[in-house]
Amino acid sequence: MAEKETLRIRRIIGLTGGVALVSGTMIGSGIFMSPQYILAYVGSPGASLVIWALSGVVAMFAALSYTEIGTIIPESGGEFIYILRIYGPCPAFFAAVTFILLVKPFGIAAMAISIAEYVMAPFYSGCQPPQLAVKCSAAVAILVVATINILNVRVAVRVQVVFLVAKVVTLTVIALGGIVEIIQNGAVIEENLKVEKSFEGTRYSASALGMAFYQGLWSYAGWYNLNYVTEELKRPEVNLPRALVIAISLVTGLYLLVNVSYLAVMTPQELMTSNAVAVTWGNKVLGSWGWIMSVAAALSAFGSLNGTFFSGGRVCFVAAREGHMPDILSMAHVHRLTPSPALIFTTIVSLIVLIPGDFQSIVNFFSFTAWIFYAITLSGLIYLKIKKPELPRPYSVPIILPILVLIAAVFLVLAPIIDDPQIEYLYVTLFILSGAAIYVPFIHYKLCPGLLSKVTVFLQLFLEVAPAEKSL
Repeated sequence: MAEKETLRIRRIIGLTGGVALVSGTMIGSGIFMSPQYILAYVGSPGASLVIWALSGVVAMFAALSYTEIGTIIPESGGEFIYILRIYGPCPAFFAAVTFILLVKPFGIAAMAISIAEYVMAPFYSGCQPPQLAVKCSAAVAILVVATINILNVRVAVRVQVVFLVAKVVTLTVIALGGIVEIIQNGAVIEENLKVEKSFEGTRYSASALGMAFYQGLWSYAGWYNLNYVTEELKRPEVNLPRALVIAISLVTGLYLLVNVSYLAVMTPQELMTSNAVAVTWGNKVLGSWGWIMSVAAALSAFGSLNGTFFSGGRVCFVAAREGHMPDILSMAHVHRLTPSPALIFTTIVSLIVLIPGDFQSIVNFFSFTAWIFYAITLSGLIYLKIKKPELPRPYSVPIILPILVLIAAVFLVLAPIIDDPQIEYLYVTLFILSGAAIYVPFIHYKLCPGLLSKVTVFLQLFLEVAPAEKSL
């Protein structure tokens, strides 16, 4: 009897693709949208640079910690699969619902808005573009990226590599422009960058620091992306830590240089009031060619959106494969071998989230929600290191690293609530807890109406998809 043919997601991402996926996702909307918000929260240029540097350190420690848990549990799905294997199905379901319906769509919507803002900036110089035009442009960006990822994984990875080169070139131009400005105009150092003055007016409240870190860590969002696609990564025990160290070191260095460049060209007040900081920088340094920075920033954010979408759909795919979402979301296209139903579902949810949101609020709620589950995942790693040291782990980090990141995560979750509570954070918390109403009947007791089975069969035929097994 012939062996039954199976459908599997293939391992096609090497070290270069891994570096491109991580750094290409991190370098995006954050460095072009967050500097003004960080400076506004902390109140001084010096403190804002410290936030950028510390955010890079937190991202590096968190990524290395995730690398160890990713080699202990070498499966795609990120936080969901780790919480499932360590804590069991109930907490994992809460993680799945939150990431699929809140965290990933929030991230995708925020990046799409940043693309739209920069696309519109040259046409609305000196004023805010209409929100309807921004939202429509953002929706188009989401649909384009969704189409690329649904049609071909290789194309999505190649897009990531190509746009990474464009991003690095853009940030290098900004960094070099700042160095030239400092050399030509020494007064800039006295005004914005001299140590004695650069920390004047710093706000040290927990809420201000927490919100600043939300924006800073948003700019490094992507350090975890390889953990979502472990089953598509070649030699993950080797390429996972290497890709992370290379990517995060590159991004941290570029971010610091670019922020120094912003402050070398603009006063803190100009930076805080700018709607598109790279365009303002371009107008001051490049003159009539300043519009180039608008195009470069939009392309950079597009590459970041592509990386986030690539990994975000895999959370939905893996959760469905483990029985925590409808079966149709666990299937892959029979010819293209992409998890197209999960990607389509992620697209729909992202478009819905896009309608009421603005960049700053979306990023804050994204960070608050995400760091709750980062903390749970890191506590799981600490548990495995203490209670199950015998588990095979090709890569290991000192236990102090996940402990430090866990402390940072607890601070990020509690600081804004304690110092400046807002009702929206309560809504997010209630949404997470409301998952119990779905988990108990539909997941624990397997109450599945027959209609769902009929819909699954119809969609399976319509979308040309079939169940996909885990990659070995």
